[in-house]
Amino acid sequence: MTAPSSTDQPSSLSLCPPDVLNDDPAGIGLRYPYYQDILDTPPAVGWMEVHPENYFGGGVHRHFLTKIRERYPLSLHAVGLSLGSTQAVSEEHLRLFKALIEIYQPFAVSDHASWSASGNAHLNDLLPLPYTSETLDALCRNIERTQEYFGRKILVENPSTYVAFKNNEMTEYEFMNAAARRTGCGLLLDINNIYVQSRNHGFDAYAYIDAINAQAVGEMHLAGHTERPAGNGVIVVDTHNRPVRDTVWDLYTHAVKRFGRVPTLIEWDQDFPALETLVGEAAKARQILFAHAPDRLPHAAE
Repeated sequence: MTAPSSTDQPSSLSLCPPDVLNDDPAGIGLRYPYYQDILDTPPAVGWMEVHPENYFGGGVHRHFLTKIRERYPLSLHAVGLSLGSTQAVSEEHLRLFKALIEIYQPFAVSDHASWSASGNAHLNDLLPLPYTSETLDALCRNIERTQEYFGRKILVENPSTYVAFKNNEMTEYEFMNAAARRTGCGLLLDINNIYVQSRNHGFDAYAYIDAINAQAVGEMHLAGHTERPAGNGVIVVDTHNRPVRDTVWDLYTHAVKRFGRVPTLIEWDQDFPALETLVGEAAKARQILFAHAPDRLPHAAE
């Protein structure tokens, strides 16, 4: 790796408004094995997304993020705000996150409809919520707190879950729609998560997409999953370690027809392949976006 520079501030930062993504709305997750390859041979993708928590500490990771941000629009996709917790979002986490926003000027900022913190305990997972009015209130309070602190709208991602709660008062899509309606946030629709849950919980993935408020969707995610034996059947796990399955591409095509040319990310978080594999997956997403959503970006992504 190249030695870090003395500053984390991009030297020639130009903000990339969402309209620039009309030319290439397909992006990839920026992960450490690809830093130098991306600088040496910039791949043909429209944008990149990172987990901001990996860059709070500065150092070599921040150095490469700075260099790559000078070439690509950026989205910051958090995993640590714990928006679904009954306790308030950590002000220290918000402070560190906002500092990155001010430096890198991402076109989108997001986190998940889940929880990962309780008291002094911070868990390395995105844990599920029961879909009740009580948890909706807690989620909305934290979304509103985050948006007020950042001074901007955020996107909230639908989770990937492996248990369902008996006391659910609404469906997941009703829960997500209600959060967007009450807080004004946008939705980051993870298509693989919807497919995984449809298999694990036995609902119609296409009906889920049809029920989502299309005006709220500002970004979509795609990833690979794994099927594992469980009792007399299988459980589908959102592993992010393989190509997108054909069934998920089909579901994504349906989503593009409904939501339009929404910026779409290929996620791959373990068992990293060659960079060319991710770029190839992004090319598939781009082809679907232009084939089935020939118009400009929808209002929700602006």
